[in-house]
Amino acid sequence: MDTGAAARTGTGSTGHAARLEKALGVVLGTAQIPLRLRAWDGSEAGPPDAPVLEFKSRRALRRILWSPGQLGLSRAYVAGEIDTPGDIFAAFTALSSAGKFAEPGPFRPLSAGELWLLLRTAVRLGAIGPNPAPPPEEARIAKKGRMHSRRRDSAAISHHYDVGNDFYALVLGPSMVYSCAVWPDDGPGAAEPPADGLDGAQEAKLDLICRKLGLKPGMRVLDVGCGWGSFALHAAAKYGASVVGVTLSREQAGLARKRAAEAGLTDRVEIRVQDYRDVPDGPFDAISSIGMSEHVGRAQTPAYAEALFGLLRPGGRLLNHAISWNAGPTSPDPDSFIPRYVFPDGEMISLGEMVAALESARFEVLDVEALRRHYALTLRAWVNRLEQNWDQAVKLAGAGRARVWRLYMASSAIGFDNGLTGVNQVLVRRPGGEEPPLRRTAWM
Repeated sequence: MDTGAAARTGTGSTGHAARLEKALGVVLGTAQIPLRLRAWDGSEAGPPDAPVLEFKSRRALRRILWSPGQLGLSRAYVAGEIDTPGDIFAAFTALSSAGKFAEPGPFRPLSAGELWLLLRTAVRLGAIGPNPAPPPEEARIAKKGRMHSRRRDSAAISHHYDVGNDFYALVLGPSMVYSCAVWPDDGPGAAEPPADGLDGAQEAKLDLICRKLGLKPGMRVLDVGCGWGSFALHAAAKYGASVVGVTLSREQAGLARKRAAEAGLTDRVEIRVQDYRDVPDGPFDAISSIGMSEHVGRAQTPAYAEALFGLLRPGGRLLNHAISWNAGPTSPDPDSFIPRYVFPDGEMISLGEMVAALESARFEVLDVEALRRHYALTLRAWVNRLEQNWDQAVKLAGAGRARVWRLYMASSAIGFDNGLTGVNQVLVRRPGGEEPPLRRTAWM
């Protein structure tokens, strides 16, 4: 018998892949996983034409044994112990469609029998040992005070955004916009972002928000969670607005101020490191909140809406652009990859919850626009840029951090593709003052 061939196919006694396939099947809750597994000994098992998931060491299996779910697999991926050498979207789509991973909400724990099968496989593959320390990229903010206190929110924002402006520039490109772009309508069959169209799509999004807010020269605008200042610069340069941008990230604020100075807009753009709850100088004519309210938290959303209502003049408009949880009454798993590595303390709420909070704060709803497919395209474009600049990204942020962002953006794109998550622009106004247009054609 050709033992080399047996090892490659996982059919021989020296190959680990067949046993590894059974172990992963236990974790995923499926008898046949839709992946081609490659073990650390070079053996392979699973459908020959399926996307490849490579286990580079026994340590990956040990992590899964200690955390048998999304978290264990994610830790192994971030640590470089698991890899997807082919199409990352194909591999993650297959993984997310399998068994328990296909279910929204918290991952169902393994039964005693499943745990015993997983343990027995780990023993046979020599993967038994102490629980490996989490990769250093995992967030550790639990000791920063109660959730959504000012101190802890500042730590959570710093974990996500203070990765390095140069790293973000590689991924986001010249626009430096870190939220869903608005793409041209290429028909229902469009699945990939138009070549080199990301920057134009981001400018289209910024301009759409300015039109929805009805910006005019001299209007005073608050940009909550201003990022690197892209909306503030666009509103000031294209619409003559005077913009106050607030962020909790010092790195973002530093670059935003630099960009305003280079554009000659320091007389119309002020960037502050400040919590939106501490803004003292309202009222404003309009408020934008673009990709920020996900950090607020479900329990605090009514107070968030009340605070912004108080910062608007009568007749002023608020545009809230936020990711939504579309999977019904279940909630995202708080002990999964994104809360641990990407958005600590972040909470997605449904569109209905957001609209209800805004209406309870006495806002009048003017318009709701769903942009789910737009965010899937945006994330794919970001992944493409990360892949094209991979070596530089690793140099700037480290291999682990680059892998966090690759996993986060690719898996998020799949979430938007399958409708688990959405993103919506909700336009509201504070009653009183000037009446809004009769039709949305005024901004569309």
